Amino acid sequence: MYSLVYRLMPVFFMIFAVQHTLTLQASPITLEKIWKQGYFAPQTIHMGKSMLDGEHYTLVENKFQINKYSYESGKFIETLADIRGIIVNENGETPPIDAYYFDSSEKQLLIAVNTESIYRHSSISDFYVFNVSEQTATPLSDNGPQRLPLFSPDAERVAFVRDNNVFIKEPGQEDEVQVTHDGLINHVINGTTDWVYEEEFGFTRGFHWSPDGRRIAFYRFDESDVKEFSMSLYGTLYPEKYRFKYPKAGEDNAVVSIHVYDLRTGQTLTLNTGEENDQYIPRIKWTAHAEKLAVSRLNRHQNHLEILAFDVTTGAAQLLYEEKNRYYIEINDDLYFTRDGMSFLISSEKSGFNHLYRYDMNGNLLNPVTSGQWDVNAFLGLDEKNSIVYYTSHEQSPMENHLYSIGADGENKIQLTHKQGYNKPAFSNNFLYFINNHTTINTPPVYSIHKADGSLVKILQDNSDLEERLQEHNYGEIKFIEIPVDDDVLLNSWILYPPDFDPNQEYPLFMYVYGGPGSQTVTHSWNTYNGAWFQMLAQMGYIVVSVDNRGTGGRGEEFRKMTYQELGKYETIDLIEAASWLGNQDYIDRNRMGIFGWSYGGYLSSLCLAKGADVFSAAIAVAPVTNWRFYDTVYTERYMRTPEENPAGYDNNSPINHVDKIKGAYLLVHGSADDNVHYQNTMEMAGALIEADVDFELMIYPNHNHSIAGGNARLHLYRLMTDFLTRKLQM
Repeated sequence: MYSLVYRLMPVFFMIFAVQHTLTLQASPITLEKIWKQGYFAPQTIHMGKSMLDGEHYTLVENKFQINKYSYESGKFIETLADIRGIIVNENGETPPIDAYYFDSSEKQLLIAVNTESIYRHSSISDFYVFNVSEQTATPLSDNGPQRLPLFSPDAERVAFVRDNNVFIKEPGQEDEVQVTHDGLINHVINGTTDWVYEEEFGFTRGFHWSPDGRRIAFYRFDESDVKEFSMSLYGTLYPEKYRFKYPKAGEDNAVVSIHVYDLRTGQTLTLNTGEENDQYIPRIKWTAHAEKLAVSRLNRHQNHLEILAFDVTTGAAQLLYEEKNRYYIEINDDLYFTRDGMSFLISSEKSGFNHLYRYDMNGNLLNPVTSGQWDVNAFLGLDEKNSIVYYTSHEQSPMENHLYSIGADGENKIQLTHKQGYNKPAFSNNFLYFINNHTTINTPPVYSIHKADGSLVKILQDNSDLEERLQEHNYGEIKFIEIPVDDDVLLNSWILYPPDFDPNQEYPLFMYVYGGPGSQTVTHSWNTYNGAWFQMLAQMGYIVVSVDNRGTGGRGEEFRKMTYQELGKYETIDLIEAASWLGNQDYIDRNRMGIFGWSYGGYLSSLCLAKGADVFSAAIAVAPVTNWRFYDTVYTERYMRTPEENPAGYDNNSPINHVDKIKGAYLLVHGSADDNVHYQNTMEMAGALIEADVDFELMIYPNHNHSIAGGNARLHLYRLMTDFLTRKLQM
């Protein structure tokens, strides 16, 4: 699922704490320790890449080395690449490795350096072809930086994107084959995606080699009719105007087509994906047959999905899979074609919960793989040799994530992780081992190697040093609670009390919210940065709470999709009701209750301050959507349809239309270079507040994007918010 929540992963990790008794010797938590020193950041194990044998994995270490390790022992084996002195810039310095990719023989590597971000998932780099045995490197191309390079299956060629066109290059040769020639910024894109596909469908690679390496299937985006959005970038005498194509709700999308280039003939086949241009093609994927390409087609309402299998020699198409939903269908990467060419796996919510299903290549259902009143969270792969499917799910609790194995026939399910909490496993090739990242809401990550049956091989990192630091800083225990709201609904929540909590005293309440479709802030998992801030606030005397309102994930389709066409309505009702319930507790001062959120959370915190004016006395909104008409087509229309079809849904729950109800203190924050939730949202909100004669506080971070990160910005922002809360809730 690609919703607003995934954009804030660098900012909003889950909340954490370690139970400890207050001592006079406890060290204070400071914003400088959190944001400048990274004092509470855990040691991590970058999952790296499994090697072909499934017995070894590789990691980038010391910025310049790619090292090989054993899954069986966790021990270092050898250095496969050390680029120091081999890859150098014009100053003779070696830049750090930003990314790397093996060829099919693991004798060559593509190594990225000098990477520059474009948007959230996209970037451009200087790539080098590194020969492992010779320890030599040559530039992939001398004609400018590249994007998305990919070895052919036989490792003899590399395809890549440059200047919106697709190229093919044989390493070591000077000549490049230019597959497309019409790429032009803000007009035509070949081989990669436009802004909205990247952001909302979560991918940037828009080309794929066929299994035999004879063909390349690629996307073409004609965004000529998509309206441009412009941002001012400051720092020069005349600010620079940055313009890019951004389709807002109800406006024109790019026209997307799929093409197949034949390396032997030099000819390009355009696939007939239907007469309807106003649709989405969110995925393409080769089947095990080198002449068959699967193309996913999704209508603009995003409630009718078809998967077509194209014969790329003739262009003929076969309907392989079809699904309709009365709400919408989320796109993911769970589609998997077996190597024997006989079947495929796919996930669906057609039972009311997200589960895995197995079909034959004629589109006939063979069997459900999983079933039950719980959601599969992630499909991790199929061990075809043993016919075993691996997945994680919320079967134990919406707040927990555990690893399971099950036969492809749906039999012999085994739970492989058992400790309470949240697990994020990554399997080796051939499913011999997995590296697990396990946390709880009160304990930092533990990284460990396991065999495929779940048995422990070795602890790689237990973060015991961090545990000691948390105790030294008197981290409090976060507890899970259920809060009742209207319609007999219980909302999953967590609460953090001040370390010297006295139930006979009254404390100000600070509520943290995200709340967007499918998101969760109430999980049994660790949060580094916001978690440390919440601990700091608790030590300042706040009771800190987070609530997963209706519309959030982990509890089935009906709970998540009940906000359809009315984003903001039920979420706000739930949050106001939850705050009212909390305010009725003897230990909370109902006259000092504040709420904070970022992005979708900023949208809800703004609505809560307006619609819940008699409940909330303060709100912080960072980078909020203030009117859904300002946001992009794919995300907004998935949940709301178009403004023309659903004007009331847009207008009734956009904060900009409720500013006259605001009574409490309101802090509005935005980055001026936010390409995602545009600065326009805050400017229009500020104008409406002024027109309604409502006082508010405003902070703009020049040239910062949606995350407001980099430089001193994050420290500055959290100092600003802490000061605001002190002034408004601790008077």
